[in-house]
Amino acid sequence: MPNKPDEPVTLIDELLAEQRSLTAVAKFARAHEQHELPAQARHYRDLIPLSKPQAGQQYAFEVELDKCSGCKACVTACHSLNGLEEEETWRGVGLLHGGTYLQPIQQTVTTACHHCVDPGCLNGCPVLAYEKDPATGIVKHLDDQCIGCQYCVLKCPYDVPKYSQRLGIVRKCDMCSSRLASGEAPACVQACPNEAIKITLVETASVSESYRSKAAGGQVGEGVRTSVSLSHLPTFPPAPFLPGSPAPSITLPTTRYKSAKPLHASLRPADAHELKPQCAHTPLGIMLVLSQLSVGTFTTERILSLTSGELVAPLRPALTLTALIIGLAALASSTLHLGRPFGAWRAFLGLRKSWLSREIIVFGLFAKLAMLYTASIWFPQFASSSIQSSLGWATVIAGLLGVFCSAMIYHDTHRDFWHLRWSGPKFLGTTALLGVTTTLLIVSAGSASTRFLPTLAALGVVFGMLKLASELPILRALEVEDYSPLHKTALLLSGRLALLHRCRMALGILGGVALPLLLALQLTRAATTTWLLLAESAVIVTLCLAGELIERRLFFVAVQPIQMPGGVPA
Repeated sequence: MPNKPDEPVTLIDELLAEQRSLTAVAKFARAHEQHELPAQARHYRDLIPLSKPQAGQQYAFEVELDKCSGCKACVTACHSLNGLEEEETWRGVGLLHGGTYLQPIQQTVTTACHHCVDPGCLNGCPVLAYEKDPATGIVKHLDDQCIGCQYCVLKCPYDVPKYSQRLGIVRKCDMCSSRLASGEAPACVQACPNEAIKITLVETASVSESYRSKAAGGQVGEGVRTSVSLSHLPTFPPAPFLPGSPAPSITLPTTRYKSAKPLHASLRPADAHELKPQCAHTPLGIMLVLSQLSVGTFTTERILSLTSGELVAPLRPALTLTALIIGLAALASSTLHLGRPFGAWRAFLGLRKSWLSREIIVFGLFAKLAMLYTASIWFPQFASSSIQSSLGWATVIAGLLGVFCSAMIYHDTHRDFWHLRWSGPKFLGTTALLGVTTTLLIVSAGSASTRFLPTLAALGVVFGMLKLASELPILRALEVEDYSPLHKTALLLSGRLALLHRCRMALGILGGVALPLLLALQLTRAATTTWLLLAESAVIVTLCLAGELIERRLFFVAVQPIQMPGGVPA
């Protein structure tokens, strides 16, 4: 309580008044004198910037490779502070190996999120569950926005986002942004006994220029194999990105790796030769195959309506209804992949950058058009033939555009096996093959005397051969033993996954080539009973569908990304 006017002011009163009027500088000095700062501040105060990022700057990790001993104190500190699950890690420690057998080189490396200038996780997220802080440049994950689609896991070249099965969302490092805001170092920085990790400020324009400028010469981080003397090995600048790592031009990572000696281009992650089957993503595989079957059936029906309108007219209700049901089943199966499926309605938010958003929107449009078109076929009294035709072609165009978006989703991850030159023919091949064979089955059930049955069977043979031709060239990557991602994919397909791959080839040859060819010859030479024709068509569709489902499983399991060092105890 304040003193009364007639009471004398004591020394305590004066000290209390002074305490309330201390300036920020005086309070900071007194805190130092009284040891009120964090106990470890003296160990890390030189490891974080004294000033906040200015315009065109952002926070970034800086790693002194010569000081990293591989003790993993940074890993345990990050795990403990963030309360991560047992198998969840946001920071890892790996090894780089290189040199020659006479002069081998080993380098331990600590890695975490690189808080990229152009982050792949942010660009790929369909629900905008990522944000890049405009003041600090830190890439943060918004847990409450996430629907658990895991596309950011595929989009990030550095395997940074981690999916939590328990929570149904993805999580990642945020550079302990709350600690940085309070002048505290991140857990990994504070825990490193050798001060190998620090927070620094980088110019984002400089990062972009060094990794994407033509003058940089490209190939940053991509070394070459050689067996010559170590002194003749090409070297990298002292502070670029790591050799053997994913191309930094993809996302412009800001982490700086420094060493007193240039890093030799022979260095590669210690697990670079390891063959790791990836997640099968079964719901996605089912969705891709069924959606392409639906699109293919609608497309085949439309083409037949142009060439054999009168003959196919009685079968159009069955064709369109079958294609619609399968298409809706495909869209429903895709939600099984989501950790939080009830938030999927927000997937349109990422339309500007995310191919996943585009696929969801386009296939949503395809489903609506398919329902309208099917309704117009089943209830022709409410729609003229011109309206039916317009709805039909609009459905086909939307469906084919959706298939293209599906291929671009995986092409955009920069994984070689998912490049458009591989995924494009596969997806279009599945669309054509399953569309024709499904139509063959429905037509066989409707009429054994339909004149275009031999043509459908012959088209099945052609598309079956083209589909297999789009898959087999991957094995040519075995010819050059360079352990590139495609070479490792081929090794998996011919080794650990050989049995599954052979089953897929056998089903493709039998269901997509041999049986349709036999049926085509049979139809051109003699009359066939309806039940036998139906049975043969059903076997063809079953074998083709099984083969395409296995192919799509291999599509996910056999892909081999370039990745940061990790997976080998340091």
